[in-house]
Amino acid sequence: MVAYRFPTLVWEDYEGYWTARLVENDWDFRGLAGIAQTKEEALFQVKEYVQWLYQENPWRGEPDFLEPTLLNFRVDVRPEYKIENRIFPADEEIALNVLCVNGKQEGGILVASLPMLDIRFYFYDAKSLKNLVVTSVREKLKGSTPQQLSRFFPPKTVALEEISINAVRRARHRVERFSPEALLAIAEPLGDNRLRRQFTRAFERDASIQTLINRISEEKANVLLVGEPGAGKTSVLIDAARAIERHLARTNRDETDLEKSYKYKFWQTSGARLIAGMRYLGQWQERCETLIEELSNIQGVLCVENLLDLIRLGGTEPQSGIAAFLLPYLQRQELQLVAETTPAELDACRRLLPGFVEVCQIQSLPDFSELESINVLRSVATSLQQTMACSVPDEALVQTYRLFRRFQPYHAFPGRAVGFLREVVDKVSTQKRLSVTVGDAFAMFIRQTGLPELFLRDDIRLDETQTREFFTQSVIGQAEATEAALQVVTTFKAGLNDPQRPVTVMLLCGPTGVGKTELAKTLSRYFFGHGTDEKRLIRLDMSEYGTPGSAHRLITEPDGTPSTLIKSLRQQPFSLVLFDEIEKADAGVFDVLLSVFDEGRLTDRYGRVTNFRSAIIVLTSNLGVSQTSPIGFDEPASGGFEKAAMSFFRPEFFNRIDRVVQFGALSSEMIGLITEKELKALSQREGLVKANLRLDWTPAVVSHLARAGFDPRFGARPLQRAIEAELVAPLSRFLLAHPNLHQTQIRISLAEGKLCFEAHPDRLL
Repeated sequence: MVAYRFPTLVWEDYEGYWTARLVENDWDFRGLAGIAQTKEEALFQVKEYVQWLYQENPWRGEPDFLEPTLLNFRVDVRPEYKIENRIFPADEEIALNVLCVNGKQEGGILVASLPMLDIRFYFYDAKSLKNLVVTSVREKLKGSTPQQLSRFFPPKTVALEEISINAVRRARHRVERFSPEALLAIAEPLGDNRLRRQFTRAFERDASIQTLINRISEEKANVLLVGEPGAGKTSVLIDAARAIERHLARTNRDETDLEKSYKYKFWQTSGARLIAGMRYLGQWQERCETLIEELSNIQGVLCVENLLDLIRLGGTEPQSGIAAFLLPYLQRQELQLVAETTPAELDACRRLLPGFVEVCQIQSLPDFSELESINVLRSVATSLQQTMACSVPDEALVQTYRLFRRFQPYHAFPGRAVGFLREVVDKVSTQKRLSVTVGDAFAMFIRQTGLPELFLRDDIRLDETQTREFFTQSVIGQAEATEAALQVVTTFKAGLNDPQRPVTVMLLCGPTGVGKTELAKTLSRYFFGHGTDEKRLIRLDMSEYGTPGSAHRLITEPDGTPSTLIKSLRQQPFSLVLFDEIEKADAGVFDVLLSVFDEGRLTDRYGRVTNFRSAIIVLTSNLGVSQTSPIGFDEPASGGFEKAAMSFFRPEFFNRIDRVVQFGALSSEMIGLITEKELKALSQREGLVKANLRLDWTPAVVSHLARAGFDPRFGARPLQRAIEAELVAPLSRFLLAHPNLHQTQIRISLAEGKLCFEAHPDRLL
């Protein structure tokens, strides 16, 4: 028998209850706490559990948290309030006194534990401890309200105690203290409960898990797990790793060989982590050699999150990158590897570094059937019910599956659907309700995608008259444009749009200032303006992509990271993409857009795919304006813009456009209506709304502004400038001269060619 001692933090709250928690960095002790009315009873509860754990698992290692020291750090945290999905930070920060126990492991690695916040981490420089504590605490408490932060105020009494248990020392305990420093620094053990809790179990993937186990354990093969993002590659790998490690723990219980007895065999990392912090020539190569040596000592397996990153990082080209460096070790079977990749990325890897793929076995994850998909959601719901006490009926699960299959068919199942279900259950649980409804699923999907309920529910009928009126009020005087927008809506509502292409690809032709951009904005509001994220219109000025090589810049930044367009679409695929003045783009840009218009996807040279299939794509063009040359308010020649576009674009590009919409020149009546619209928009500006002031104007004001803001060459584009100069500027001076105006109507009139303002306090709102 041997006595093991565990440092334990114990504290008393202001209600007289004591809490005891281990500071040991073993993840099996996470969440372990003793709570009682006396300090001794709380410590005894923890001791009793640890004693039982070592009796059931006599091969467990001895505690490895040496020289514990109790420290106190001040951390300023800013509370936040969340009201209707909007975040409101508090004006002042709250100062928390955070208790930290720091020490070191037998291998010399420094460790820190914050038991009250359930935070533990390794560090390598004692001077950095304070900054690490501050960063960890702020990240942990991000988004907390003052009431939630009050749980972490300093306790009444605190002490660093020690519990002692008796355990049977086995020979394996000597090697359990082995500390693979390189692995701990840049990789995570897949068998660790902390990592396991971040991923859902691989439900309905038993056959794939067993195949992977056989290839790793029996065939000692290097394996490439292939599947679309969200298919469950990491979950399959984690379940296989845990099954193998549990089997080894049972069969090698009494072994003293290091390679057979070390607890964790599977270590996950990425290409970026392998080279992180390596500034000088040969540094990351030396790190990889150390990593391979440590894995060899424990017969471990290196697991890589993304094969493509492993190939493209580390050198100026794939032949000098990380994967090329590891290739000889794989060929000599000195290293065993499991890497995740997608089918498109696998094709790119074959092209960039063919020999690497050849030394690996390829295992693809099959797609789920509808029944399997619903069974996965049902299993996830059962798991969530155990932790959140909130049930999910089958009709909500079926509706969730239908929403993702109908509106996001390009995403592999169950990835995003599982995360979506978690958010729904978490929101319902926060509201203290016991069951999720179909309405909850609809509401969450609307918030995430911005799509209105009209498109999601088959029982809601589309009112064409009301929809036409919506577009007519925004895009004034363009009947063909509003009918084209209505056609997009009706096709999408009926589910007749091609799921393998964007929702629509529209080319808007016509003179400047007649409403082309306004139609794009209105479409964006109608389709995607119902969620929490209002940034659903991605606008690119194609005159900035007119030089040779611009096609590459459209996809990738100079440092190799995805461009703004790609980042925005990946973050929110339900968006409207506006390519303004498309005719000014370089010819290479048109070649890139061919696949976007035809297949709804864009693939870069590394095989990374961006989907445009939930996006609306709008092109604007002024082609044909010089031929039609509208003068004053006259209409241009019918069909002139479309003919000019057909002559300019290559046939294969023009044929991938769904609709060509022609905009006509504006009449004087239209300009008056647009002026009225702009004046109504002016009434909603912050200064007027805040003071509860209402604007009222005479018809003469509208006529004056319409004349001042219209130019035959530029349409209604100068109207905004005219309103700012003729109306907004003098109105601002009037309001500043009368600071006490509140809840009043301001009458705008025209006298001697100038706008006049008069307050009517007797017309209170």
